[in-house]
Amino acid sequence: MQARALIVAIANAIAIRTAQAAHELIMWSTMEHHSVVIAVAIGFVSVLLSYYIIFSRWKRRSDGLRGMQSKSFEKSTAAEGGTDVIIVGAGVAGSALAYTLGKDGRRIHIIERDLSEPDRIVGELLQPGGYLKLIELGLQDCVEGIDAQRIMGYALFKEGKDTKVAYPLEDHHADVSGRSFHNGRFIQRMREKAASLPTVHLEQGTVLSLIEKDGVVKGVKYKSTSGEELETFAPLTVVCDGCFSNLRRSLCNPKVDVPSCFVGLVLEDCKLPHPNHGHVILADTSPILFYPISSTEVRCLVDVPGKKVPSVASGDMAKYLQTVVAPQLPRQIQGPFLVAVEKGNIRTMPNKIMPASPLPRPGALLLGDAFNMRHPLTGGGMTVALADIAVLERLLKPLHNLHDASSLCEYMEAFYTLRKPVASTINTLAGALYKVFCASPDQAMKEMRQACFDYLSLGGVFSSGPVALLSGLNPRPLSLVLHFFAVAVYGVGRLLYPFPSPKRFWLGARLISGASNIIFPIIKAEGIRQMFFPNTVPAYYRAPPVHSIKGESGS
Repeated sequence: MQARALIVAIANAIAIRTAQAAHELIMWSTMEHHSVVIAVAIGFVSVLLSYYIIFSRWKRRSDGLRGMQSKSFEKSTAAEGGTDVIIVGAGVAGSALAYTLGKDGRRIHIIERDLSEPDRIVGELLQPGGYLKLIELGLQDCVEGIDAQRIMGYALFKEGKDTKVAYPLEDHHADVSGRSFHNGRFIQRMREKAASLPTVHLEQGTVLSLIEKDGVVKGVKYKSTSGEELETFAPLTVVCDGCFSNLRRSLCNPKVDVPSCFVGLVLEDCKLPHPNHGHVILADTSPILFYPISSTEVRCLVDVPGKKVPSVASGDMAKYLQTVVAPQLPRQIQGPFLVAVEKGNIRTMPNKIMPASPLPRPGALLLGDAFNMRHPLTGGGMTVALADIAVLERLLKPLHNLHDASSLCEYMEAFYTLRKPVASTINTLAGALYKVFCASPDQAMKEMRQACFDYLSLGGVFSSGPVALLSGLNPRPLSLVLHFFAVAVYGVGRLLYPFPSPKRFWLGARLISGASNIIFPIIKAEGIRQMFFPNTVPAYYRAPPVHSIKGESGS
């Protein structure tokens, strides 16, 4: 019943805000905008008629809070191995965390399987919100000296038409924008920055398992480059070894979904239609992305729905790219795209989605893609990871003593609530946009896709609002829901203007129902209470253990 009450409260807020928006639209309108205002007004009326359809399809189930461990453990009196924090993995999350905690004076042991420069086809676009977190953590110089490109917004293409949406950066310093780069170069700079601190020990090795004693994680067992099996201990172990993590199973409830795969290419000497913008092609059957990763290279990511893709070795993939994908691209891009296909350096990777579902374990914490993944369409993964690290640093900063595992575990439950506004906004938007941007045989979803394109093309608040959410500049879940249903309302208005009919009303109702079926399951997986009402969660107010606070501990 509580979950249903929350849903109804959200719906009421949407209805009130939509009415306010309609009033603002009328005040804003001019002769050239009359059709837009009428379409939205008709759409609002149709939403009221579709209200029953939306919520009758929503299952009335409340999310139970996961029980936390309450067993007390004996407090340690001295650091084991002289290390404060062990970090498993030196990717973006691990390296950034090592530097952040290391500059606060923590003794960090970070273990990475392979310290050579990574070569990945994702993790190459940092949103402006992520860049602001880099500045907050003191890591902004890591995008310098790697030929990183400034990204000022997006260009969308659909059936021969295109529109540009810019990041709303008016209130920020001129240096603030998105950044795109080679993932490996960025990670190497982060590793160098972390390793430059005297309190950080960066080592290559393969972590085999967590070391536990009486239910408390004490450290890790790992294999060094010489093949020797070693053990290292610390009061806190942070696992951030990426999307293929083999340690997360005991620290979370991993429900991994693979809706599609990315096929990656690098286009050389390609001039994009809109410089310093990411390009999104709303193709049949799913989106295609282009963005610069250096001054001479452009990354192309072709989304292929499903877990299987055409074989690269047999040539089926090249044929698919040449015959199905290339004809749907803007002419300016087709030539370099076909040249890249001919060169044959085609790579694939699965796109994984995994909501954050932690199992609090004394002595251990999950972070990064090992903990939470969303569809990489919106490039939000690094922004979420860096925002999580900023939250974690604020929680740990007042603590001098990390050795009371039970108290620390209870205190760190605040992390899972405090991270929600940023993480849930970016996660929900990524999942919802992907489903809207994918082509569908359902006419209602075709209308939703077109409505999204047209809504963003209106400019003003209609484009800056959604892009502020996507970029991490405005991580407000309620604003996300309002804009999402504003798109649906606008789509219904387009259907009913200028001559409503029973058939169009029915299609509009299906559009609203389809939009609800897209966003509400994602919100439920994120956690309704934590997402919209985090200050009602007890962990939100969790105070640090008194005996662990700096100045309160005798150690």
